[in-house]
Amino acid sequence: MVSITEKAMRAIFIFCGLAIILFLVGILYILLSNSMPGLIELGLGPFFAADRWNPGAYGEPTYSLLNMIYGTLKVTLGALIFAVPVGVSAAAYLAEIASPWEREFFKPIVEVLAGVPSVVLGFFGLVVLAPLIARVFNLNSGLTAFNGAILVGIMALPTIITLAEDAITAVPKEYRHASLALGGTRWQTIWKITIPAAFSGITASAMLGMGRAIGETMTVLMVTGNMVARPESFLDSVRTLSAGIAIDIGDVVFNSTHFHALFVAGLLLFLITFAVNLLADILIQRKPEVSK
Repeated sequence: MVSITEKAMRAIFIFCGLAIILFLVGILYILLSNSMPGLIELGLGPFFAADRWNPGAYGEPTYSLLNMIYGTLKVTLGALIFAVPVGVSAAAYLAEIASPWEREFFKPIVEVLAGVPSVVLGFFGLVVLAPLIARVFNLNSGLTAFNGAILVGIMALPTIITLAEDAITAVPKEYRHASLALGGTRWQTIWKITIPAAFSGITASAMLGMGRAIGETMTVLMVTGNMVARPESFLDSVRTLSAGIAIDIGDVVFNSTHFHALFVAGLLLFLITFAVNLLADILIQRKPEVSK
């Protein structure tokens, strides 16, 4: 017989699951309802035109999100280039090589890193990294996409390390034993057997880290320079979608075209993040495979 406690816990879990769905639907509804007036008035084209984001221009304001999309992708790509190799290497070390005491020592450090406020990392990038980048690359300012990519990559590391370690640990031990029995070294087993078998989970960890990087606001707001121009390299100042919303939302006139354009940017950011997380969830559900 099912006890009252089990029934209560089941009801609580169902309620929490439904609440999460309702919250997401509510967020999507708010974004859509506030974006539609701007889309109806301007159409979809101006948001992806080559013109700059200049809603305060006299006569003909422009609302192109293209440069901010480029800035978001630049910071996100740089963060993944930094965080994925470091995160997967750390996960492989913790799962396959580290002794129990090393694992117990380093895992709390990774968890603490996840709890560092983004404004603290932003302040570090502003005070320490920005002058260093400017000096090393002979720039006028170190507030660049490169600065933001490093810090956002650091913020994505806990997600990548934790999920990649779980994926590597979940690989059946028989795979490792078979490789070692055939004469493979420990390194060959990790590189050619364990990592490929956990590839789906590792890719999912990178995708979730990407979702973390795309939505980051405060850090990139502080260290990327917020220049609304198409970036040519990682050493250019950029403005991301999230930073653009944060900068303008406090001064925008309610129900103006500018106001609705910001919600279009928010809707685009929501859809990108949702797609990335959905793809990551699909990859997590895949079974381990070993390359031949």
